Amino acid sequence: MNDQETADRVGAAMTEHDRAIRDAGIRLVDIGPGRARTALTVTAAHVNGHGIAHGGYLFFLADAAFSFACNSHGVSTVAAGGDIAFLRAARLGDELVAEARETALSGRSGIYDVTVTASRVGSAGSPSSGAEVVAEFRGRSRAVPNLPPPYAV
Repeated sequence: MNDQETADRVGAAMTEHDRAIRDAGIRLVDIGPGRARTALTVTAAHVNGHGIAHGGYLFFLADAAFSFACNSHGVSTVAAGGDIAFLRAARLGDELVAEARETALSGRSGIYDVTVTASRVGSAGSPSSGAEVVAEFRGRSRAVPNLPPPYAV
C-alpha cells in the first residue's frame, strides 16, 4: 500500500469512527500524507450569543484537520498541544475550510499548521468572491505506536 492509499484508508476509518466530528457537521474534504482539509457550514447550532461562530467550533474544525493530517501516516498519533489565533469572525451560513499541513516531523513528534478560511455568503445566498482567513492554528503531535489503533487501517 502506498502513502496516499494509507492516508485514504485512515481518513475513511476516522470519519466512520469519530462521532464527535460527524455530530458537529465537520466533513473530511481531502487527505494525503501529512495533510488534510476539513469543512464546516456554520449553522445556528455553531453560533454564540454575539451571532458569530463560536471559537470552540473554529478550534474543533482546525483540530479535526490536524488530527486527520497527523494520523495520515497510519501510526496512532495524538495531540500534544494546540494553539489558535482568531483573526476574524465567521458568520451564520459561512463555509469554513481548515487546511492542515505537516511542517516538521522528527521521531515521534510533529508540528502541523492549519489555516481556517471562510467563504462569505452574499445577500442572494451564494458565496461571495474569495475566502478570508479567520484563524491560524498550530498543533503539536506525538506518535504513540504502542497505543492500540483506534481505527482499522
